[in-house]
Amino acid sequence: MWYFMTTSHRSSRAGYWHTHENYIYDSNDQIVRIAGINWFGFETSTYVVHGLELRNYCDMLKQIQSQGYNTIRLPYSNQLFDPESKPNEIDFTKNPDLAGLTGLEIMDKIILQAGELGLHIILDRHRPDAYAQSACWYTADYPETRWIADWQMLAQRYRDQTAVIGADLHNEPHAPARWGGGDLLTDWRLAAERAGNAILDVNPNWLIFVEGVDCYGPDERSSEELHYWWGGNLAGAAIDPVRLNVPGRLVYSPHDYPPEVHPQPWFYASDYPENLPTIWDKHWGYIAKQKIAPILLGEFGTRLQDELAQQWLEALTRYLGMGKTGMHWTYWCWNPDSGDTGGILEDNWQTINQVKQAYLALITPSS
Repeated sequence: MWYFMTTSHRSSRAGYWHTHENYIYDSNDQIVRIAGINWFGFETSTYVVHGLELRNYCDMLKQIQSQGYNTIRLPYSNQLFDPESKPNEIDFTKNPDLAGLTGLEIMDKIILQAGELGLHIILDRHRPDAYAQSACWYTADYPETRWIADWQMLAQRYRDQTAVIGADLHNEPHAPARWGGGDLLTDWRLAAERAGNAILDVNPNWLIFVEGVDCYGPDERSSEELHYWWGGNLAGAAIDPVRLNVPGRLVYSPHDYPPEVHPQPWFYASDYPENLPTIWDKHWGYIAKQKIAPILLGEFGTRLQDELAQQWLEALTRYLGMGKTGMHWTYWCWNPDSGDTGGILEDNWQTINQVKQAYLALITPSS
């Protein structure tokens, strides 16, 4: 069996990771499973992860580690790097070492501390500016050239920081973005190749996480039109896979949500929730099951306020599988201030929601 080898051979908690078929391996060629959490805020107008007006960031990271998570997906916006973007909503009596730092310098601190705790980081370009998601990977204010340049800056900045394992290129592409077609302004698959290969030119050790779109087909190759979650539809990758110049670096990363986020028709079918595995197979699960590439379910989350949501989360955790060889995941989210889903933390930013945590513990590898 052939693997792409990195030059780093440190402990299983350190060094760069690579892929083969549907698995991710550490620098010692041991299978690892990403079992992570999203901690957002750098992509917002606070220009820093949320919660630091109430807590110390190191204590927050230690609590994340204590729950068994091994990875943090860290969203950011390109506006974070603009000179006028000043971090705010930080209690500097609780975080004195962050005083006077830029948002990027605070990110440095969080990544360094995460690495010392054995946690890994996936950087997520969540949106171009601090105020709204974008369907495509570019806007008038933040064109593709800026998107790629910022990614290359980050890849170079963290080139020797092995806690950072990769780049989630753009959060939740959706129409007019599409998978395929060849139009440079709308073909997300081609854009992902351009950005992914530009990153690998600077840092060939990173994993490249590529999300899906929302709609796929119909076209000359697919008579069926598939509508799905923003970023969740990877049906097109079966015909048009992402091509990267460095082998062993591609991870596909869909998102999936329950009916409380949007009342998709399959939630109200007569065979719900038994219909869910077939739906997931069609849109993204086939990639792992056919050993095309690893799957990281980059976002999934719920307030668990009704039976439909509970059935969805029960089915999804079963589908992702147990142990080290199940599909990879980063739950949305750590923060309690996500309007759609709430968080693993309760509103006091201290207490763990034990019901949600119990579901995730089932799919968290023991070591």
